Amino acid sequence: MRRIAIINQKGGVGKTTTVANLGAALALAGRRVVVIDLDPQANLSLHLDVPAAQNEPSIYTVLTGETSVTDALRPTRTPNLSIVSSNIDLSGAELELASAIGRESLLRDALDAWERAAREKDGRAPADYLLIDCPPSLGLLSINGLVAVGETIVTLQTEFFALQGMSKLIEVLKLLQKRLNPSLSLTGMLPCMYDSRLKLGREVLAEIKNYFPGQVFARPIGKNVKLAEAPSYGRTIFDYAPECSGASDYAALALELLHQESRDPDLAPLPRPPREESMASSEKLVDKTALPQPKPPRERRAPKPAAAEVAQSAAAAPAAPEAADDVPLRELEIVPAAPHAPATVREPAPPREPANVLAREPANGREPANGHAHDDSPPAAVEPAFHALACTALAVAEQPSSVDAAPPAAPVELENRLTSYGFGEPALVDAPSSEDELPELPSDALLLQDDASSET
Repeated sequence: MRRIAIINQKGGVGKTTTVANLGAALALAGRRVVVIDLDPQANLSLHLDVPAAQNEPSIYTVLTGETSVTDALRPTRTPNLSIVSSNIDLSGAELELASAIGRESLLRDALDAWERAAREKDGRAPADYLLIDCPPSLGLLSINGLVAVGETIVTLQTEFFALQGMSKLIEVLKLLQKRLNPSLSLTGMLPCMYDSRLKLGREVLAEIKNYFPGQVFARPIGKNVKLAEAPSYGRTIFDYAPECSGASDYAALALELLHQESRDPDLAPLPRPPREESMASSEKLVDKTALPQPKPPRERRAPKPAAAEVAQSAAAAPAAPEAADDVPLRELEIVPAAPHAPATVREPAPPREPANVLAREPANGREPANGHAHDDSPPAAVEPAFHALACTALAVAEQPSSVDAAPPAAPVELENRLTSYGFGEPALVDAPSSEDELPELPSDALLLQDDASSET
């Protein structure tokens, strides 16, 4: 019987996944496999859907001597695969067993007694393979697992931090081999969650092969989402997704272990696949692990017909005969969509005429609010002077800004413009010779004159 411990003091590197799926691959190959959950988190028990309740036989009761390994064995869904489950009681085992005599070899003593009783009864070992899932630490539980086996498989990620603890782990293995278990040996390094597309993964894998020449398994376990989904359903990868690449990777790992059975005298007579078969033909080990075939290219969908074409095809197609027992369907009338009405263009509104501030009547022709007509006519004495002052202001306002521009308008033209603004024909007034001869204007006219001079 080959006893193998899956070990690494770092968590999340694929120990539990390897124990569950490697054990299932060996069981499907016809080997009798027993797995032991030595982790207080009991992830392996949940992975195989065989949890151990409290006060039930488990690995904790085996270590404390309350039950034997035979009493704690429980079958799984996979034929030829059994498990010794774990529960939360194992978390306190290190403190309880700290003062026990020979605490490092408690598990080895229990397994030796179980194997000895089976050989006395049946004349052979109780199992062909014993796989132990060690906790992510180098405490008392991990020491018990390493002392009880003869081989170890170190799982590690193809990342930088995975290489940091390898020196310490190899040092612990050599120390245990020297003092507690002389038969302990390193079977191989198993890279897990490997992604060949990443340059970092390829470089770390090359470094692992450089530091451990001849001790790295030929086919690493690639990163596959099905391997992460299978534990949530309580299935191995061969029950959950046998066509995925993760199943092929673990089948190839099992095939490589089968080629090493010549080391064990109990397993040497068992039939094995031919040595010349490559690792890529691992689907012959388990029929379910064949690699998925490439899918044919998807056909391009034809574009959807327009509404008019659907109406024509519906009108041209003959009516299907109605069955006697069927309820006739309501006929649908396909009405083509009405064309959109042309957008109405609004004509631009006519420009509004500006109000004539000099007109005698309002520009809009409306009467004032008090009902009386406007009386904007200036007094008779002021009209001639106002007319002359308005002509002067208009002439100044219409002077050109440039020196070369045309000369100002003639007085006759200015009079015509004033007439068009609503003034009548003014009385002729002689131009004053000086400011002293200007007529005396009322205060309103003086204000208007000041406004005109300021604009000038």
